[in-house]
Amino acid sequence: MRIGVVFGLAMLAVSLAGAAHAEVKMSGTFVADAACPATQAIKNGKNPGNVSTDAGQSYQLLAGNKDTPTHYLIQVPGADPERRWVKVSCGHLSGSGAATVPAAPGGQGKPATSGKPEYVFALSWQPAFCETKSSKAECRAQNPNEFDATNFTLHGLWPQPNGNFYCQVAAGDKANDNPAHWKDLPPVNLDAGTRKELDQVMPGTASQLERHEWIKHGTCYGKTQQEYFSDALGLMRQVNASPVRDLFTKNIGGKLTADQIRGAFDTAFGAGAGDRVRVSCVIDPSNGRRLIGELTLGLAGPIGPNSSLKDLLLASVPTNKAGCPTGTVDAIGFQ
Repeated sequence: MRIGVVFGLAMLAVSLAGAAHAEVKMSGTFVADAACPATQAIKNGKNPGNVSTDAGQSYQLLAGNKDTPTHYLIQVPGADPERRWVKVSCGHLSGSGAATVPAAPGGQGKPATSGKPEYVFALSWQPAFCETKSSKAECRAQNPNEFDATNFTLHGLWPQPNGNFYCQVAAGDKANDNPAHWKDLPPVNLDAGTRKELDQVMPGTASQLERHEWIKHGTCYGKTQQEYFSDALGLMRQVNASPVRDLFTKNIGGKLTADQIRGAFDTAFGAGAGDRVRVSCVIDPSNGRRLIGELTLGLAGPIGPNSSLKDLLLASVPTNKAGCPTGTVDAIGFQ
């Protein structure tokens, strides 16, 4: 009996030791590049609630399964339990955990002082977006003489991590947050000047995009509707007055690489700014062209009416993926 007890205790010690080494603590943010199973366990794949990551969403990074991990342990808000394992191939790291992943060529290879992006600033190239959404009101109204033919347009300013969605939002408004019901969301109240500029710089206001952006992201910004959109518009002006916009307008109908785009950000906003930029492409359903659809910028630091985009970019952490390697700068109108 005594031998059995001793053996049992020894096996328990081995088990606990193994459990202690099953997680290598990490910090930062995991950004999903795809919808992947988020499991409670790695080996048996148990997945209560059939939880998956959402492409583009950020999650708090907790640990890896070993020093060179095959899986990351992340926190998935709303899941039960919230601690879930995902394959490393499902996404990329941002923040201090990113130090375990090689930076993109030309990057600084280490996080900035702030350690992680505090915001993602998303800019659209509207002609490309409209190739995939031809039925939207703003796309049916495209005109070669309009702002969106030669300028970046505003998609959104998103506080990170993206788990901060819908801060103190009523359940009914959250339920209506899909494109078919954006018209049923509460109107956004802005002064006349801001409303006029927003309608130009965010063509999606024709589909009530601003209502969605406020409900999902702006409610977590910590400021009023007026301040949230004014801050975003201030950053948009800096992009559209920069060599980045010039690069795009000079290459309408031609192709650009991610390296060229990042280089333009370096020229416009200082060496290293391009390392905070990721390029996304869309496929034109009518002819299969790969089009540059969106740029996402990692920002850190307080944002206000007079904030410098250069300072916000350089205070953030480099992204270790440049995104779409090359794509066409689409011209306005359906091709």
